[in-house]
Amino acid sequence: MICSVTRSYKKKRQRNAAGAFLPKGVRVLTVRARPGNAAQGLLQAGGLVFPCALGRGGISAGKREGDGATPLASMRILSGYFRGDHFSEGRKTRLAMAPIGPDLGWCEVPDDRNYNRPVKIPYGASHERMRRADRLYDACLVLDWNIAPRRRGRGSAIFFHLARADFTPTQGCVAVTARTMARLLPLLSDRTVVKVVR
Repeated sequence: MICSVTRSYKKKRQRNAAGAFLPKGVRVLTVRARPGNAAQGLLQAGGLVFPCALGRGGISAGKREGDGATPLASMRILSGYFRGDHFSEGRKTRLAMAPIGPDLGWCEVPDDRNYNRPVKIPYGASHERMRRADRLYDACLVLDWNIAPRRRGRGSAIFFHLARADFTPTQGCVAVTARTMARLLPLLSDRTVVKVVR
């Protein structure tokens, strides 16, 4: 007589769990708006989905300087910056990462020769200070939006950085929690693309 034994297994609840599976490298981070809230989004990495903040202007195919919109585009991650005193995980990546010093800024004036480039503070033209009191740039990855070639007024400082606790809107960047960034950084390289879709 042959006995049939049925085994039951608990479902693996891996989605967004602490030990959830991610591949060894991520080539594409897909970002889309959260239904009902154009300034918040969902970021997909492999089989996992994480909440993120988007620009106050939502997602736009016609990105302009100062509109607060996140570009509808595929943007390669070029390199990054981090605060070693606040976010030591910034070293755990294949990306070229530089420490953020008190004199690091980013020019946002379309007519300036260093538009959408890092600059040394003090700097004559309007710029964003990278060493922020709110710690949003403790880990800040530079996306290749309007980098080469640069076009006046097409938008500057489009970064992938840390979000506020309540995911309030950015000025056009994509932002995630520090915990999510720490999980993703080891999987990213200068071949990884942040693909913003509708």
